[in-house]
Amino acid sequence: PRSDCIAAEQQCLSDPACNATYRVLESCALAKTRFPPLDHDSRVRCLNAELDLGNSSLLHCRCHRRMKRQEHCLRIFWTVHSSMTDGYFHLETSPYENPANEEHWKTDYSKLAAMLSGKERSQLAGDATNPCLKATHVCNLSKKCVRLRTDYASVCTKGAGREDACDRRKCHRGLRNFFEKVPEDFTKRILFCPCQDELCGERRRKTIVPNCSFQYNTKPNCLWLLDSCLDDHICKSRLADFQQNCQPADTSPDGCSQHNHAACLQAYMGMIGTPMTPNYISNSSVEVSLWCTCESSGNQKEKCDQILGMFESNKCL
Repeated sequence: PRSDCIAAEQQCLSDPACNATYRVLESCALAKTRFPPLDHDSRVRCLNAELDLGNSSLLHCRCHRRMKRQEHCLRIFWTVHSSMTDGYFHLETSPYENPANEEHWKTDYSKLAAMLSGKERSQLAGDATNPCLKATHVCNLSKKCVRLRTDYASVCTKGAGREDACDRRKCHRGLRNFFEKVPEDFTKRILFCPCQDELCGERRRKTIVPNCSFQYNTKPNCLWLLDSCLDDHICKSRLADFQQNCQPADTSPDGCSQHNHAACLQAYMGMIGTPMTPNYISNSSVEVSLWCTCESSGNQKEKCDQILGMFESNKCL
């Protein structure tokens, strides 16, 4: 696997030439967040600095969804690739290692089931009509799953019912923690449980405590949602990952241009707990959307529709 960006940064800083180039890129990344925008000469200087990195391991480094200093790693990645996000939301490259390299996070779910007492086993068998309830019971078999699920549920429901009372940032962090630290066997079951009736669908839609993590009192414009996402290293990275892995293709059997539907689902899960958190639209369908609108987008209506369409009418997803 490619080196992670934290190691690559340390290596670069110990080499005077690479260090100097990297400092230029840091000031470029910082200037992008300021107003007014960079003038032509500065942009050329930034682009040249990126080219100067050439074969440096910094240019090819990646991060992991489950690494300890993930935000630091992502900040390095976007410092080195700052020209990619120039004014448009197509972030061509994901900063994350290919999920195939993260196989070792899998849990042997059948081994867990074998450890159950007879009572618990009959309880699981009795959940056949509501797969989402069954998924919750399966989560309860794992200390880690139940602990992190309880953590985010309690943060996201604090102050429930009161206008804007929940701490959305803490709720998002709790959700990201759950989806990053709990093995996918559990998280996928909870999020994508197949439903036949509305009761099950309601449970599935409420998985992420949408009143706090997903909905605002009024629907914001999707371009505002995108801007707040691009200002956040984690959200920007998850969006890049989503765009790379959920690119639709009409000719592909699974509807995905990368022919990897599982990687798309993983990228979708990565969006939960960011400013662009998606969710199911209703209890009776598997359609998902962002909580935003494209009304009054003026001359940016097309771009706005594109953002919404990535979730609402994405064949791959």
